[in-house]
Amino acid sequence: MTMPLRKDAARNWDRIVAVARALVDQGTPLQLNDVASRAGLGVGTVYRHFATPEALLETVATPCLEALAGHGQQALTGTDPWRALEGFLFRTVEAQVTDASLAPVTAAATDTLPRTTELKETLRAVGTALLGRARDAGAVQPDLAAADLLPLMCGIAHAVNVHGGTPAERIDTAHRYLATLLEGLHTTPQHP
Repeated sequence: MTMPLRKDAARNWDRIVAVARALVDQGTPLQLNDVASRAGLGVGTVYRHFATPEALLETVATPCLEALAGHGQQALTGTDPWRALEGFLFRTVEAQVTDASLAPVTAAATDTLPRTTELKETLRAVGTALLGRARDAGAVQPDLAAADLLPLMCGIAHAVNVHGGTPAERIDTAHRYLATLLEGLHTTPQHP
């Protein structure tokens, strides 16, 4: 268990993460020296909290990853397997087009922080379970593999990012693209 930060250290940590969040949202690559300068802190202070830009980026992405994992866990309790999968995928694509930290963190081959690995594994497990439930219910094409979900969601997010627009327009576009994809994946269960 880690010890809580002193008040001044906690304020510095919050300031560093807030500056990093703003830089990520602007599309500016994270450089710890730049973050320190913009936060009005010494470089050593930033490095004491975050040894690498990747650790800082993963920290910025953590709230989004946690929210998605929580939504996925909640979706697993749903009684309609298709609606559960559909809701989780809509939430996932919304996060991908609204949180610029998500794509590089989820695409990274290795993680810096154990919490990132844990959250990514949870998301993979949830997506696999939701897809399995939908497949078992006969609600989704049987040849769709769990490994297909992330590339499909990334493809939609990439198409939305190329299309551009305001955040609300991007979410609407993502919903439209995902709805079209889901229409092609959805099947009507056959009852004897």
